[in-house]
Amino acid sequence: MNWYDNAIIYHIYPLGFCGAPKFNDGGEVVYRLDKVLEWIPHLKEMNVDAVYFGPVFESVEHGYDTTDYKMIDRRLGDNNSFRNICEKLHENGIRIILDGVFNHVGRKFPQFVDIQQKGQGSGYCDWFQNLNFGGQSPCGDPFWYEGWNGHYNLVKLNLKNVGVCDHLIDAVNYWIEEFKIDGIRFDAADCLDFDFIRRIRNFCKSKKPDFWLMGEIIHGDYNRWANPEMFDSVTNYECYKGVYSSHNDKNYYEIDYSINRQSGANGGIYKNINLYTFVDNHDVNRLASTVVNQMHLPLIYTLLYTMPGIPSIYYGSEYGIQGRKENNSDDNLRPCLFLPDMERENMTLYRHIVKLGRIYRAYPALRTGIYERMHITNQQLLFKKIQGDQTVYVALNLADYEYDLGFGTHLPALVDVVSGKMIQVDNGNAYVKMPPFSSMIIVSDDIVNVEPENVPVQQEEDKDTEIVIGAKYRHFKGGEYEVTAVARHSETNEELVIYKSLENGETWARPKSMFIGKAGEVRRFVKL
Repeated sequence: MNWYDNAIIYHIYPLGFCGAPKFNDGGEVVYRLDKVLEWIPHLKEMNVDAVYFGPVFESVEHGYDTTDYKMIDRRLGDNNSFRNICEKLHENGIRIILDGVFNHVGRKFPQFVDIQQKGQGSGYCDWFQNLNFGGQSPCGDPFWYEGWNGHYNLVKLNLKNVGVCDHLIDAVNYWIEEFKIDGIRFDAADCLDFDFIRRIRNFCKSKKPDFWLMGEIIHGDYNRWANPEMFDSVTNYECYKGVYSSHNDKNYYEIDYSINRQSGANGGIYKNINLYTFVDNHDVNRLASTVVNQMHLPLIYTLLYTMPGIPSIYYGSEYGIQGRKENNSDDNLRPCLFLPDMERENMTLYRHIVKLGRIYRAYPALRTGIYERMHITNQQLLFKKIQGDQTVYVALNLADYEYDLGFGTHLPALVDVVSGKMIQVDNGNAYVKMPPFSSMIIVSDDIVNVEPENVPVQQEEDKDTEIVIGAKYRHFKGGEYEVTAVARHSETNEELVIYKSLENGETWARPKSMFIGKAGEVRRFVKL
């Protein structure tokens, strides 16, 4: 089994995440992507195994119009700065997946520019799909060419041309050799030539046997692309839709049907593929803007982490941020985010996802076990995941009322590791009263909520909540600060802690209740 079969992946769209300008003007390099380094403690807290970076190569606009496959987009940094990012991520046990946009390029791609300048005298006329000099392109060129999906700013490559394939594979080799990348997500994979996919797979696996190749596939039989000769995995758009619409329509039969069809215990047409599962990404509306009832968000993420597949979190959605396509623009889906601002968002959802990551790591059956549905109604679902002698039960109640759930089990004792509460088991039958809008992950041994050995258990009534002005405090994600004052909000009379960063001197204010409170299981600030 390879690392990616057990991975939690974090998806970042770099140009949006960094607040880069809309267009690349060819000007100076700005090291915006270095902000990823500040997010490493956050990624580790979420138990992230790999970061999938959307397009980072030099491009004209949005990254999917590449101009240089061997250069980091100057709006993000340069190759040296990205090498440092890769090294730091690897040092922290986080792998790197890059977005390979190999179906098309931008109009400023040098070989295309060569044709614009030399016409039929260019040696690259066969590099592009259906390029001919029998007419004029919609962009005014004295020749015609094929644009991807009718977008003529995206010039479709001719992947039957050996020179094109050599060029792309040489670029992949560069990123493996120089940056030690661990995988590639292939954009518009349904448009790629099969022989090219086979060739690039053979090359990558010869360089790194555990190199991950994942294709973006929206429709069709996933087996066509994910098989021992081509990709290791593809995007599971079928279940992407089923996950949210099952909750919106209050119909768990929909997602259960898709999971059983794909990976069920009684067969499953994709039982040999570990599909890439997600609830939103850079191309679709944010989950929090798609789901009708926000109370369903934790349930949806529980399902994401427990259904068959490799779970992926799109940056910021762990905090329930919203975003919709507007006026044919994806900008709202790809915002610039600053980590300190995120604690103003849905921290309850974030803590739930952090815990899901710990649970996912703790129980192998969740990661690669066989799915078997045990009980289903429109608004309740119970299934189990089995691997070897380990059984994990997953229960979901999307209704706004309590639900009495009973099921047979061979295990003598059970506990819900989401809440840490014991489950009643009598004579081989388990009984649980599920609260409204709740999810449970039920196991025989709780290795998630147990305090580490030799670490004193903190008393529930912690008296150490007095703020010491002038004292230094460390934030749970690593930053160190000095408290300068305790103030009161002029309108609400709420106590505020005023503190400044010891790194850059920036001053912050935070409600005292949050300052002395916890982020998940740990204190948000600890006095040094």
